[in-house]
Amino acid sequence: MRDSRATLVFMQSVPGRLPEFLSNGVVGLLRPEDRVFEAMLDGWRAQMLARGLGVPFIQSSCSLVSRFQEHSNEYPWAWQPIHVDEFLADRRTGPKAVSVSTLRANAGTIRAFCYYVTDERYGWAAFCSKAFDDVPAQVVFEWNTPRHKTDDAIPADRRSFTQTELQTFFDACDDLVDREFAKGSKRWLPLMRDSTAFKVCYAYGLRRRELSMLDYHDFGPNPHVGKYGRYGAVQVRYAKGMSGSGPRRRTVLTVPEFDWVVDLLGHWLSPQGREQFATADRSASLWPSERAGATGIRNFNRTFTTVRELAGLPTELKMHCLRHSYVTHLLEAGYDPMFVQQQVGHAYSSTTALYTSVSADFKQKTIQRMIQQRIVTRDEKDAGKGM
Repeated sequence: MRDSRATLVFMQSVPGRLPEFLSNGVVGLLRPEDRVFEAMLDGWRAQMLARGLGVPFIQSSCSLVSRFQEHSNEYPWAWQPIHVDEFLADRRTGPKAVSVSTLRANAGTIRAFCYYVTDERYGWAAFCSKAFDDVPAQVVFEWNTPRHKTDDAIPADRRSFTQTELQTFFDACDDLVDREFAKGSKRWLPLMRDSTAFKVCYAYGLRRRELSMLDYHDFGPNPHVGKYGRYGAVQVRYAKGMSGSGPRRRTVLTVPEFDWVVDLLGHWLSPQGREQFATADRSASLWPSERAGATGIRNFNRTFTTVRELAGLPTELKMHCLRHSYVTHLLEAGYDPMFVQQQVGHAYSSTTALYTSVSADFKQKTIQRMIQQRIVTRDEKDAGKGM
């Protein structure tokens, strides 16, 4: 009786869906719950396409919601928070346990779908009320999902380089290049490329993918700082975007604390640098390889590990720590946190804060400055009372 009622309501109420469902015949309407759920997914898919999200992301999102529906053995209008708890718990403890970041993404996907089906502008709540005497509700909340990524995105042992460690690392890079060149080894050229890449990574606070995807024409002048010439700024075309949005662009300015990168880039983009690669004229990549158009992240990781071991530095220092160091050293130099946030492309200031591991010396200087300011203020007040 309920199935027949739902079918009747379904045929009368679902806008724009009637021809599609009738084309499958009456048999296709014997399980109206399945058909309504399919229609919900179709509508959500269209909404995500309208938002400009990538097709692979949309396919993955719909697949995840389908898996959640199968796991709960219920439909969206009967979902409850406990279904989310059980699904995420199984995802976390199953034979192929997922990471916390994946768990967070899964919860976000289910939350987004629930936002869609509960939005009165799409009419699903009113339809489900008529067809099933129930309505969909939001079942994903702060208390049954992992925390926001800025709360635990940085591992506890991840930190920035100290100034001494950074100098040691770059010295080891240069020594390795000189050693291979003196031996007459062909390895000196790719090592010089990687050494230059590490310094550029640090000087602009880049992620590894952002670094590897740079082209030589991504650099341009900063009209406000003419002395840097064509290296006053870099256009990062493959910056990290939001989930499903694809890469974003941002402009990173050359700052005075790292203006040594101007001469470095000038040398690299001269006949003595990049142009020595036989593949340099095959692409515009800033980092050509010996056989293909561009080198990749794996190659940078291998070289970084080799240099770190030669320099005797701790294993917790990863290539991404160069980006942490950029943030830390700019803040220590007195740059406004908002400027630093924009330079590195963080959506949240809390993320930038997590990247910061200021030195003890900086902390001591800050404390001494605050003490001195209070002493001056107190003396000024005392002088005012004496008058």
